[in-house]
Amino acid sequence: MAVREFTHSLIYSTETLIFSILALLLLAYYRGLGRTYVKYWMLSLVALSAHHFSLTLESIFNQQAVGSFIDISLALLRQVSHYLYFMFLMLGIFSATKQKTIPPSVITVGLLVIIVISATAVLPYGFDSSSVFNRFYLRESMAAFIFGCGFIIAACYFYSANIEHFSGKILLYFCMFAGVRFLAFSFASIISLTESWFRELTEWLIYVDLGIHTVLGFIILIWMQGAERHIADKAINRVKYLDEHDALTGALNREQVIEKLTYEMKIAGDSEQKLCIYLLDIKRFKFVNDTYGLKVGDLILGETARRLTESILQPKVVGRLSGDSFVYVIDYTSEQQQLTAAEHLHAIIADPYQIDQHEVHLQCSVGYCEYPSDADNADELLQKSNLALFQAESTNMHSVKYETGMQAHGRHLVTVEKEIRHAIANEEFILHFQPQLNLKRNRLEAAEVLVRWQHPEKGLLAPGQFFDDIQALNLFSELDNYVLEKTCQTIDSWYKTYKRRIPLAINITADEFQSPNFIQTIQKLLKKYNIPPIYLELEVTENVVITDIELVMKIIVELQSMGIKVSIDDFGTGYSSLAYLRRLPIDKIKIDRSFIQEVTTNDSDLTIVKTMVELSHGLGKRVLAEGVETKEQLQLLRNIGCDAVQGFFVSKPISEEAFAKYLTRK
Repeated sequence: MAVREFTHSLIYSTETLIFSILALLLLAYYRGLGRTYVKYWMLSLVALSAHHFSLTLESIFNQQAVGSFIDISLALLRQVSHYLYFMFLMLGIFSATKQKTIPPSVITVGLLVIIVISATAVLPYGFDSSSVFNRFYLRESMAAFIFGCGFIIAACYFYSANIEHFSGKILLYFCMFAGVRFLAFSFASIISLTESWFRELTEWLIYVDLGIHTVLGFIILIWMQGAERHIADKAINRVKYLDEHDALTGALNREQVIEKLTYEMKIAGDSEQKLCIYLLDIKRFKFVNDTYGLKVGDLILGETARRLTESILQPKVVGRLSGDSFVYVIDYTSEQQQLTAAEHLHAIIADPYQIDQHEVHLQCSVGYCEYPSDADNADELLQKSNLALFQAESTNMHSVKYETGMQAHGRHLVTVEKEIRHAIANEEFILHFQPQLNLKRNRLEAAEVLVRWQHPEKGLLAPGQFFDDIQALNLFSELDNYVLEKTCQTIDSWYKTYKRRIPLAINITADEFQSPNFIQTIQKLLKKYNIPPIYLELEVTENVVITDIELVMKIIVELQSMGIKVSIDDFGTGYSSLAYLRRLPIDKIKIDRSFIQEVTTNDSDLTIVKTMVELSHGLGKRVLAEGVETKEQLQLLRNIGCDAVQGFFVSKPISEEAFAKYLTRK
């Protein structure tokens, strides 16, 4: 008997030492890499070490009376540590396969359950020396049944989870074997507890469990090695993927576009086919990011890449070059196919995007060229498609095909961009003012701000000589901010010099008017120059309004709440003027000069202008007519009830110095 107890004590103490060392190794590994599942398995091995330590002590103190303090304490330690070992082993398995951290509340509940089960197994019959069978059933059979069921469930879980690395299969077989071992022991103890062969089986199971736990230690080490190798392989594959694809959309990146396009060009050349290379930019995408947020913008880019890739035209190449710029390549046999593909691209982008409860409507500009007629290498083809795209954006056309000579225009814009930015920085853009005459009082009521470029070499340039370049370069927002600042400076300067303020009207472009910072910019300028808001009037065209009428209405209401007047410029040139006029909370309507030129000689123009005036007055809005050049035009407009006019008959646009005469009059 003494020899058997010594053998058991030696086995248990050896296992205690082995699993303590293994737990320390896992602790070092966890501190190095921070894998959560390693922490759970480390705690599992710590609990297993504590379990074998309690078995060692039970072998040493085996002569203790049933119900003594040492007997109850060791029994509780053995039960609690055994269940803790199993709980943290299962939590580690779940965390390792799902890559998730277990909530602390779950662990807390598990600890409470373990304490209750352990106390139930130890205390009820722990003080009665005659209740040997009951103690065995609660402490051994019940634990074996729970562990057996748990290991079988874990085996089923591994089978369904389909773990990719080899250690997953090893753990599957381990859980299956351990589950069978514990369930068989539990059922055998119920049926044959008093049989001599069962007692011999119990002795042999000590060595079986030694093998099981040793194998478990090796499996944990193998799992960690396999898992890390799997993570490393995934990282390498991810790097390879990102090296070839755009991380945000999954489309090919620029380098891979060039490589794939070169490959498709070779195939097309061998089979005497032709390719069409399209570049498309999403219009006003910055506005989407500013309005709906970067997350929505990213989702839209991803959806755009998906739509292009899954296009019914079966593109040869789809890639994202930068920002909201995509490349799309097809083979074709006729020019009509080129046009059809361009319209198809517009339809793809125009289809509403349903993103996070937002319905976003977008449009795009498309530029394209041909292989092999336009170029015979990928870089040149992309460059020429980009020139065509640039032409489409600068001329506000949907689609433009590359033509010879576009390179020269591109070089011109590169040069003029530097000049324009230099002009803004050095205040070469100066303000001229065109007076607006109030027809009822026959007095100056305001002035429109117009921009001229005092070019250091070319002299004074009119807007028609540089506005096209500014539009092509998308620099209107910078110019708008510059003009706003200069206008506020001028109002402030006039007040300090002449003690007078004249309302000044500024034309604002769509990009600036719909900018999220526009209201804030206006507020800062009014505060900086101490200007009453009634002396600043903002003019927007109908094209600005129809881009997003709901947003524009919101901005207009905010401006009016500040005391700033808003007017519609060039009214009558848009296709939906009457449809939205009644909805806009604007103060003034400026009738376009095209209706005024022949108003005295053309009955149709006269009817249109009278209708505009009556309609506007009926809606409570003032009317100003532009382009008045004769006395007859002015008198007719006064007779039909027009409120104000501006034009060369009143005054041409004049410099700030010339405008001073209006400020010195009483």
